[in-house]
Amino acid sequence: MVTNPLRTAALAGLTALTLLATTTPAGATRPVPGTTTVTHDEQITWQGWSGTTLGTGTTAGTTVTATGLALGTPVGTTQYRDPHTGTRRTWAYGTWTSPLTQVGFGATELVASWNADTPAGTWLQVEVQGTYTTGSRTPWYVLGRWASGDTDIKRTSVDKQGDKTSSVWTDTLAVDDPAAGVLLRAYQLRLTLYRDPTRTVTPVVRSVGAMSSAVPDRFSVTPSAGGIAWGTELAVPRYSQEIHAGQYPEYDNGGEAWCSPTSTEMLVEYWGRKPSAANLAWVNPAYADPAVDHAARMVFDYQYDGAGNWPFNTAYAASFPGLEAKVTRLHSLDELEHFIAAGIPVATSVSFLASELDGAGYGTSGHLMTVIGFTATGDVIANDPASPTNDAVRHVYQRGQFEQIWLRTKRTTASGGTGSGSGGIVYLIKPTGVAWPQVDGSTNW
Repeated sequence: MVTNPLRTAALAGLTALTLLATTTPAGATRPVPGTTTVTHDEQITWQGWSGTTLGTGTTAGTTVTATGLALGTPVGTTQYRDPHTGTRRTWAYGTWTSPLTQVGFGATELVASWNADTPAGTWLQVEVQGTYTTGSRTPWYVLGRWASGDTDIKRTSVDKQGDKTSSVWTDTLAVDDPAAGVLLRAYQLRLTLYRDPTRTVTPVVRSVGAMSSAVPDRFSVTPSAGGIAWGTELAVPRYSQEIHAGQYPEYDNGGEAWCSPTSTEMLVEYWGRKPSAANLAWVNPAYADPAVDHAARMVFDYQYDGAGNWPFNTAYAASFPGLEAKVTRLHSLDELEHFIAAGIPVATSVSFLASELDGAGYGTSGHLMTVIGFTATGDVIANDPASPTNDAVRHVYQRGQFEQIWLRTKRTTASGGTGSGSGGIVYLIKPTGVAWPQVDGSTNW
């Protein structure tokens, strides 16, 4: 299988580069608010199941309750050998399979998300089977084996999954060669819930869904006009990943690589949640901001050997009472402004040379930072965890530059080669009682 460059770059850790002379990316000129109509060249949709809609799936040993999908009378037991510990255990299990779901266009990528509670002695597996535009189907691919803790199993993605047309790259199902014309037109998700057969406790899945997208190769995007949330800044806590450098190197080599869990923790705490003192008891008391260390451990993917698995981060956020979270893509900063206007900060996946983002002072092949607002003239206010101290985390970045480094899928590397970008990936995290913004024509959250 060939490496998927889009996912590889987005998962990469922070990479420091020499500061270069500043240049403005193509297409980065600031438009006048209200004067530019942007025609999107990508297609993105989100489809999911929660509450009573979980009842549209097919159950075997599971049941839909008032709180979500749970194990009922298991269909049997199975053994699972944890590849990261060598431990073999017997588990009772049941399954839920979604209806066959039409994407509505030919998709090139799919990323699933889930919100679940997994008490001690339980865990779950998420799989997808895609249907190609030819009518043939993919194998059932594992998109994650997950528990909120790490004592029963080590949460993990699964490598070396693919057929002649598609592959799984950590958490993303991707068509290997979209130009060949065979794309994904439909899919089913399958959940397998596991519990210790000597106990009655059960995992509970509150929601599950997937973002499907077709984002073309592009080195630049048309700037959006903005004006929706200009002058709005949300009071998001500021956490630096850099003050954790060298801490717990078993989790992605320590804090210098913890942009994703640091961003996730900022969003969790913005909504008034945080790990309990008992949760944090394992962290060295000499370390500042122990919740960041805890987040890194609790999102860690033992196969990828990193803390940047997208749905593991959102599942961690949703493990806090009353929060829901998902991974998706957004079309533009205009769309993101609607979230800021609704009081919802957004974590974004970006990649850039030092010369492409004024004020950052570094370059990266893949990084997460959180958009917390916009200045009165439309520039992006971001909590950037790649900062030396918590006080230095707040940055103002030029709108045109930021939109390029977030939405593009191709970029020129420092050596003159071609790298990739995330194509607009975001973490969306909010309380269940806060409404998602409504935007005409947007079906991507």
